Amino acid sequence: MTTSPLRFAAVLGIALTAGLAVTGCSMMGGGSAPTGLHSGLTVRMDQPGAVLDKVQAVNLVNAYRATRGVAPLTPDTGLDGTAQALANQYAQTGTAPATPQGLVVMKLSAGYATFAETFSGWRNSPADASGLAAGASKAGIAAAYNAASGYGVYWVLVLGN
Repeated sequence: MTTSPLRFAAVLGIALTAGLAVTGCSMMGGGSAPTGLHSGLTVRMDQPGAVLDKVQAVNLVNAYRATRGVAPLTPDTGLDGTAQALANQYAQTGTAPATPQGLVVMKLSAGYATFAETFSGWRNSPADASGLAAGASKAGIAAAYNAASGYGVYWVLVLGN
């Protein structure tokens, strides 16, 4: 099988862009936003009125999936609702919720203020990284904040088909 030069260039361009986005997450530290990441990924969710940019969050997961040769995920509002209910429960109880039936993967995190930090934690954990590359087609993501808890911000990523 031969690959056309145009298709090769397109795939190479996508892979390089994905690699740069994923690499940008490893530049955390110093309290400033890393260069190269969409500003929606570095919004602190422990601030009043903070809104998670769910499309950019799924795009970052998809950039990682591209480096692993896995098909991209589509943001799904129904799964966003599931993720939000689970994140709210997690933030109120401090106990990790059980994975609902029908989901392929559920990733949890607590204590990270931004999605970029949360994603870096998942990406750097072999078990979580494997889950990010699971065979799924849709994603939902949410964060919940509880100032009275020990962790503050609670994150849930759910993948399904």
